[in-house]
Amino acid sequence: MEAAGAGTGVAVSRQEAPKPSDDRLFLVKGGIFLGTVAAAGMLAGFVTTLSLAKKKSPEWFNKGSMATAALSESGSALALRALGWGSLYAWCGVGVISFAVWKALGVHSMKDFRSKMQSVFPTIPKNSKSAVEWEEALKSK
Repeated sequence: MEAAGAGTGVAVSRQEAPKPSDDRLFLVKGGIFLGTVAAAGMLAGFVTTLSLAKKKSPEWFNKGSMATAALSESGSALALRALGWGSLYAWCGVGVISFAVWKALGVHSMKDFRSKMQSVFPTIPKNSKSAVEWEEALKSK
């Protein structure tokens, strides 16, 4: 497109660059959407697995859901405790690894981190042609 009345032949885009606040809002909306989809998928998987276990052996399912004299803790309470400790270890582990990488690179902000990563890793080409033809890779032999 050319600007009206310019007559210089220089192409000018009529679209404005997005504002930083628009980019941030887009990222927040995207994060909320992805979080919602992930949570829904995990919940659906958990409910499906639970119903399958109950349908397969209802008497063992009921034994595991209540504490008995032989077992001081029900199976669901034990699983919930294990999930809590596993989640704590996972969060702490990722935090420690992230902190170690941050300190090892010697960066002080996210901009420094981004520029350091761009200098370390090769750039990704922005061409429309895919390096892998998925139709050929996934077709049956």
